Amino acid sequence: MKDKIKQIIEKAMAGVVKEIPAFSVEIPGDKNLGDYSTNVALVLAKKLNKNPTETANLIKEKIGENKIFKKIEVAGPGFINFFISDKVFTDSLKKIDEDFGKGKESKSKKIIIDYTDPNILKEFHIGHLMSNAVGESLSRIFEFQGADVKRVCYQSDVGLSVAKAMWGILQNKSSMPEDSAPISEKTKFLGNAYAFGSNMYESDKNAQKEIIELNKKIFEKSDKEVNNFYDIGKKWSLEHFDMLYKKLGTKFDYFIFESQVSGLGKKIVEKGLKEGIFEKGDNGAVIFKGEKYGLHTRVFINSEGLPTYEAKDLGLAELKYKKYAYNQSIIVTGNEVNEYFKVMLCAMGKVLPKLAKKTKHIGHGMLRLPEGKMSSRTGKVITGESLIEKVEELVKEKIKDRELSEKEKKGITESVAIGAVRYSILKQSIGSDIIYDFDKSISFEGDSGPYLQYSYTRAESVLRKAKAEKIKPSFKKIPDKITGLEKAIYYFPEIVSESEKKCEPHYLVLYLTELAGIFNSYYAKNKIVDKKDDFSSYKIALTNAFATIMKNGMWLLGINSLEKM
Repeated sequence: MKDKIKQIIEKAMAGVVKEIPAFSVEIPGDKNLGDYSTNVALVLAKKLNKNPTETANLIKEKIGENKIFKKIEVAGPGFINFFISDKVFTDSLKKIDEDFGKGKESKSKKIIIDYTDPNILKEFHIGHLMSNAVGESLSRIFEFQGADVKRVCYQSDVGLSVAKAMWGILQNKSSMPEDSAPISEKTKFLGNAYAFGSNMYESDKNAQKEIIELNKKIFEKSDKEVNNFYDIGKKWSLEHFDMLYKKLGTKFDYFIFESQVSGLGKKIVEKGLKEGIFEKGDNGAVIFKGEKYGLHTRVFINSEGLPTYEAKDLGLAELKYKKYAYNQSIIVTGNEVNEYFKVMLCAMGKVLPKLAKKTKHIGHGMLRLPEGKMSSRTGKVITGESLIEKVEELVKEKIKDRELSEKEKKGITESVAIGAVRYSILKQSIGSDIIYDFDKSISFEGDSGPYLQYSYTRAESVLRKAKAEKIKPSFKKIPDKITGLEKAIYYFPEIVSESEKKCEPHYLVLYLTELAGIFNSYYAKNKIVDKKDDFSSYKIALTNAFATIMKNGMWLLGINSLEKM
């Protein structure tokens, strides 16, 4: 509809002005201001040598009568508000099926999206959980808009952090769990080993020297004992990560490790060094002088001759393209590395210009608990798993008295907990920090994942009741007046499109929360299943349309829809 209104305005003004500058058509927050509103008069006023209100009235006059609009109003300092005909909304309801809202805007796009990216031998912390929620939702939104999407998990398996953990493992190998021990025990050992190694690296010069030497051994695979313990630790980490990915509903197409791109990245930097893109630092390291481009200097090959994260990211870009010739590569990380990515992408623009043009970095905010920030270095890690488990305990307590089987309770508890966490992460704009509110996150009343799930479950319950009473959904007989529910449902495709264009799932979260509220209000005011009501079939069909939108919308956020709650 936004595009349709733009076309109507452009056609109406074709004889008045040669070219209309860019203008917006938006859905106003205040429903009294129409179904759509535009700022075109404010944009055109100067060109027409009129004030915005005069310009708005001229545009309104030029548009004239149009069956799409119930009425057009000029408001405020020159905004034009459009009230859409009820028939437009009711006609669209008839077209709603499981594909409603799917777009074709990205049909020709091949997108590779890189997210989650945990480090082996370290715990999966809430930052990885946040990256997973953002990356998975964006992947689904791109797919819904027609793109061919490949998911990548780029995992650190070499480098100084791995060497610190390995040093900690070797110092405590006598207390290392058996391979048959529970995965939680094994990952706890790895987390403690990393915290110990990291602290010793900072406080003990001898330990620091040993860790630097160990880093080289791991990279070169030159020590049998080190290789053996490394392989065990890596295996444990990957088993744990795989278990979490299944719980989170994420299926990666490619798992890429730092060790796979180290050599490739080093070659790219060495080539760039010969071409004068990189230069030698005072200690023999290879650096990129970011100051030339208003950035800062970063090391790409260290004084030991080993490639750094920066070099590996260059290798990663090339390897990803070899695996899948993408139109766009999106990398989702925490925003604490935004400045790092500015330098890395600037260097990529010099050595791999074609891939740099295709690459976009999205930095999300930090997820914190009320008790404060986490730190894997000190061992005070808030793991992604522990956050989910805590939410599960709260959900379990909340539904303990419901008449459900133990199997149903288990499935509901897990789905509601994941939904609560994902909603809490995605309801903010991607760059914003979040302080996790446990009580609010599991509320069944507004502004939460469980509220969306509960609203869908309520609609499904109505539909089951209608089926039992043999009242079929139908749009044949339509009431004289429609409600806000028909209008809210109509907006779904536009909200998905907006979320994709701006890479912002929170538009979808806000929309679904409002839609759920409108449906629950409709449910409270109307008896939907009623054989005596001539419009019962219509109300049931409307409820079915709502349930379809909620199911699709929650799927886009990575939230499960539930038949029972």
